[in-house]
Amino acid sequence: MTFAEFQRLLQQDACPDQLSPLLKALWWDFQGQWDRAHAIVQNLSGRDAARVHAYLHRKEGDNWNSKYWHRQAGTAFRDDLALEEEWRGLVESLL
Repeated sequence: MTFAEFQRLLQQDACPDQLSPLLKALWWDFQGQWDRAHAIVQNLSGRDAARVHAYLHRKEGDNWNSKYWHRQAGTAFRDDLALEEEWRGLVESLL
């Protein structure tokens, strides 16, 4: 799937079943459903899940928690990156 194809899925009324759990979380986040997105990543493990978890907490404004999840992912906390850019980078890395 390409990023453009994923963007088209964002226009659907329901989260597509064919998406991986992490892409589902980012789909829900795009829809303004932070709690739903967080509930998905809360139950996942691994570096990718930690990275999405870090993004969600930065978006929430909880930088301390975001930094914790970045440490789990082995990535650096960056508050100089626009949230939209971070979201897109995550989607592209998971496609």
